[in-house]
Amino acid sequence: MLRNHFIIAFRNLTGGKSFSGINIAGLSIGMAGAVLILLWLQNELSFDKFHENRDRLYQVYGLTGNTDGAPFAIPVTSQPLAAALKKDYPEVEATARVAASDKFLLTVDNKRFTGIEGNMVDPAFLQLFSFPLVAGSSNEQLTDIHSIVITEKLARKLFGTDDALHKTIRLDSEDNFTVTGVLKDLPPNTRFTFEYLLPWDYVKKIGWSNESWLSNNTPTYVLLKPNTNGAAFSEKIKDLTRRYAGRTDVWTHFLFPLDQWHLYARFENGKPVGGRIETVRIFGLIAAFIVLIACINFMNLSTARSEKRAKEIGVRKVAGAGRGLLIGQFIVEAFLTTVVGGFFALLLVQLALPVFNTLVNTQLAIPYSSYGFWLSALGFMLLTGLLAGSYPAFYLSSFKPITMFNQQFKKSRLGLSPRKLLVVLQFTFAIILVIATIVVRDQIIFAQERDKGYANNDLIRVDFVGDIEKNYPLIKQELIRSGVAESVTKTMTSITQVGSRTWGLRWTGENPADTNTSISLFSADADLVKTVGLKLIAGRDIDIQKYPSDSSSVLLNEAAVTLMGFKNPVGQLLTQPYSGQTWRVVGVVKDYIVDSPYAKIPPIVIEGPRASFNTMHIKFKPGAATSDKLEKAEELFRKYNAAYPFDYQFIDQEYAKKFDNEQRTKTLAGLFAALAILISCLGLFGLTSFTVEQRRKEIGIRKVLGSTVGQIVAFLSKDFLKLVLVAFGIAIPITWYAMNQWLDGFSYRIGISWWIFALAGVTATLIALLTVSFHTLKAALMNPVKSLRSE
Repeated sequence: MLRNHFIIAFRNLTGGKSFSGINIAGLSIGMAGAVLILLWLQNELSFDKFHENRDRLYQVYGLTGNTDGAPFAIPVTSQPLAAALKKDYPEVEATARVAASDKFLLTVDNKRFTGIEGNMVDPAFLQLFSFPLVAGSSNEQLTDIHSIVITEKLARKLFGTDDALHKTIRLDSEDNFTVTGVLKDLPPNTRFTFEYLLPWDYVKKIGWSNESWLSNNTPTYVLLKPNTNGAAFSEKIKDLTRRYAGRTDVWTHFLFPLDQWHLYARFENGKPVGGRIETVRIFGLIAAFIVLIACINFMNLSTARSEKRAKEIGVRKVAGAGRGLLIGQFIVEAFLTTVVGGFFALLLVQLALPVFNTLVNTQLAIPYSSYGFWLSALGFMLLTGLLAGSYPAFYLSSFKPITMFNQQFKKSRLGLSPRKLLVVLQFTFAIILVIATIVVRDQIIFAQERDKGYANNDLIRVDFVGDIEKNYPLIKQELIRSGVAESVTKTMTSITQVGSRTWGLRWTGENPADTNTSISLFSADADLVKTVGLKLIAGRDIDIQKYPSDSSSVLLNEAAVTLMGFKNPVGQLLTQPYSGQTWRVVGVVKDYIVDSPYAKIPPIVIEGPRASFNTMHIKFKPGAATSDKLEKAEELFRKYNAAYPFDYQFIDQEYAKKFDNEQRTKTLAGLFAALAILISCLGLFGLTSFTVEQRRKEIGIRKVLGSTVGQIVAFLSKDFLKLVLVAFGIAIPITWYAMNQWLDGFSYRIGISWWIFALAGVTATLIALLTVSFHTLKAALMNPVKSLRSE
């Protein structure tokens, strides 16, 4: 019987070529879109899940005092915390700290490389995390201060081969390291991006260690022993820093489990509440929508052909076929169509993957060698076939033979009410995606047009590597004297980033609650305001040459002045109780963006040159071409830092990266909105074809009676357009609520304007009108003699 079902299904598939073509096209495009999303979702959900100890791995977070009335979570701890955890708590199997750097110069023979990401880690790092070695013994890694572990990728880059064991790499023209292990290249679904690992002892040698319990600057990871309750242990270590620091006014700690690292980055009251998980949920829904839209096409077109199948069903019922047998037949037909569509979907996915990988900034691939993939694909097609074929199967198998043979099978102008409902549902989903795409686009534009508070054109940043910091005064002097630079300053970090954070600052007239607010710290020497284009609104810039006391001076931004309640901020004193340091305010700058362009600007304190520096900013002088100025700058840096290549970063490009995630979301939403519209229009195209075919004689009579082409086109199109307008009306409140929920995640956000809905409605209506116009115009122009001569 099953064989017979497949034979009949194959005949129907090849017999109605236009019907089958539209169905297969809709299903294949829908499934291809869904498969691309599902591949991306699987990658997102699998981040760091390959580690053997994943159920026992945690990162230690700090939890500060109140920030605007709520605890503030930070992903770093003090450096001595890791050892204390291992020593004081028997539940801890191992701990590892990580210090990242891409500033080391790696030299092999005459080849030099900078900007390669590396980590300095405790020896237990490779015990915690499952990064397999392809060469070297796992028991002897990172114990010798001059050992290094590299990836296969770096081995090929440095030595031209994977065989790098026991070879030597020189760091910063100072220390030689022996390769004791080669790691398999890191998979794309991990938070770690290093290409080499150095022992933690090297942190101490180069002076990066900090044993203060009051300085949080290091990610710390913990592996708990089997059967340890993570939540209970998290509560147990809560006051560890307070105990060792001997103070009750410092931060507490909690454990953040591995399965939430990638998906949760936003915390409220010390609890993870959002992050990439929101994008994962949104695109999971989009995948479901696209498949459902494709299935609705199949349902509508199958039921639209009901009159052509009616007599076939009647004959089979008279011959003794039960309803169950007929349902099975139609399900098999749907499944066969889905399998064919699945084949083309797989082909489309393979063709689209390179472009899609560029969009999502990862490396996805179809796992052809995985049995799990083929089982999942079969299950996906089976589910899609059942979803697409269930309604037509139950609908068509319900026909009564007597009504069919007596020609009492009723036709409606557009079809049965369920079909209208499905068309409305289909276009509702598509319009929701169109509106969402417009909202995301406007939110990005809104943030991009926000006043940054500084001028990032013709501004570059060069990190302190090698002898740059030592020769900074000479470099600055020659850059300005040669006409390359208009101004130069050195800073803690890039102007686009938060330098560090502090709590507990004290000032005259303070509100005790405000002293627990997180304050961002930045540091700079002279000419910061001039170089990066900050807007000075009170006082002056820091200038250590003119004012030697500026080593203990600070600038405040407007948000810091507001927090501290200063009416005349210049001359006010700030005190940091933890360090005993006192600062004097010499100027106030307009608020500028240092973190997310969608977030509220935090209070910022800019210290004078008493703090450490890691980079310099160079403002090019107007006039000559940028390429010429870069060439002259490179010559100068080669003079004073000969061992290192000249690496720089344009600040405007660095700032633009802040929009990458939202740009990606906008592009993907727009892509899948277009797919949804395309699939919906395929279905509408097919329905219009059947409707026009059913009403050919009516159209002929109307033409004979004097109806114009325009009247006939309007007459045939209006029922379809009504359904699109109903879908638009349903989509408005749903999208308004959903997008407001999404926008609430941004402190700096747009309002949703009425024109967004109007634009989406007009767009959907025009697309629907263009879709139905092909068949309606063709029918309206047809010679009525052809449609009436059979009467």
